[in-house]
Amino acid sequence: MIDELLKYDTELFVFLNNLGTENWDSFWLIVTDKLTFIPLYAILLFLLYKKFGLKALGVFVIVVALMVTFTDQITNLFKDGFQRPRPCRADDLVDRVRFIAVRCGKYGFFSGHASNTMAAAVFAGLVLKPYYKNLIFILVFWSIFVAFSRIYVGVHYPLDILCGLTFGAISGFMFSKLGTYVLARYVKTE
Repeated sequence: MIDELLKYDTELFVFLNNLGTENWDSFWLIVTDKLTFIPLYAILLFLLYKKFGLKALGVFVIVVALMVTFTDQITNLFKDGFQRPRPCRADDLVDRVRFIAVRCGKYGFFSGHASNTMAAAVFAGLVLKPYYKNLIFILVFWSIFVAFSRIYVGVHYPLDILCGLTFGAISGFMFSKLGTYVLARYVKTE
């Protein structure tokens, strides 16, 4: 059953990856770059500051740093534990896919980009939901968009992405609860 699932995952990857064209390659390389969305993170931090104040922002920055470290390290544990080679390292796919990423890591299950962006999206979306009720939907869409870029550039299978998004959503939820708990318990908001 697992072999069948991986076969379907590979075929879906080949299909989605081959939807790309050279005209869009530069765009997707920008989307997949970790530094591209620093302005978005800065805006989210500003919104947190605006709604909760400077002390609360300090708490949120610490909680977000812990969350990103958590998701990143768990992702690495899974990658090293499962040792599923990335599609860009699969010899049987070389002639069937488009690999345009700048580099290709060794293992890919599950996607760190997907888990980190979804964790950030759910965290910020839930914490800011009382003030911006639709923000979470925009951020989740953004996370899925970034996650898809990993298929486009040839470094992750769809199952890597789906599991990364799921883990990120759970992490974002847990850390949003932690952040709001610490805030309510220890910080007087301005």
